[in-house]
Amino acid sequence: MSERGRTASPSALARAAPADAVPPPAPEASAGQTRVLIVEDEPALLRALRIDLRARGYEVHTAARGQEALDQAARWPPDAVLLDLGLPDRDGTEVIRELRGWSDVPVIVLSGRSAAQDKIGALDAGADDYVTKPFAMDELLARLRAALRREDTVRPATAVTIGRTKVNLAAHSVVRQPATDVDGDGDGDGGGAAGGQARPEPVHLTPTEWRLLEILLRSPGQLVPSSRLLAQVWGPGFEHNAHYLRFHMARLRRKLEEDPPRPRHLLTEPGMGYRYQP
Repeated sequence: MSERGRTASPSALARAAPADAVPPPAPEASAGQTRVLIVEDEPALLRALRIDLRARGYEVHTAARGQEALDQAARWPPDAVLLDLGLPDRDGTEVIRELRGWSDVPVIVLSGRSAAQDKIGALDAGADDYVTKPFAMDELLARLRAALRREDTVRPATAVTIGRTKVNLAAHSVVRQPATDVDGDGDGDGGGAAGGQARPEPVHLTPTEWRLLEILLRSPGQLVPSSRLLAQVWGPGFEHNAHYLRFHMARLRRKLEEDPPRPRHLLTEPGMGYRYQP
């Protein structure tokens, strides 16, 4: 029977993939194989999507809960994410926002919610596309291919070094290497005092500082307009509160830059915005 027009409603997919069906083992991932993370708590739909995508040569990982999805995305960075909004532990929009803190991976929402406000909320959170259930499998595959074509070939790193400071976006951690660690390996054996026992120091960032830093690090070398930073961090209506940015960017430089008055990485473009320069 032709697959064209087949919908991915749970009932239809349950018929296409019987409860006792055993999905084939995942193929060994090749260097050029595209990795897709499916986040869905409906077993029949999850099973059918997994079978369909594997049959088309994708490497597939699955998760039924939001936190599990974030953990998997950090451990095995996917090339695309198919995400249900109605997850048992948290709403899918929260997953998108947290994922967007350290990854630009394409996210396609699969949801039974058809209200315009639900779609707007998911897209504003950072989703790339929104597909309403039930959907035709051919349409979903076409949208997936389109999202992968749009994906930037150079992804921002999840770990970034700013001078002696190492920022891990996935782990939400910042550590500053001791000045004696001249070889950069973090073991403090660069001949400093106390017999080379210096250890990296954790650096505390406030939630506002984290959000600003995440946005800048996700666009290395690119100018990020002040209005965008203000809207994304403080929300609509704050686009003209430039003094907020000046205050928090000064704090970030004091915490991260080697010479805060003359920063090398967190740069101000007067009258325009800010730039992270690797």
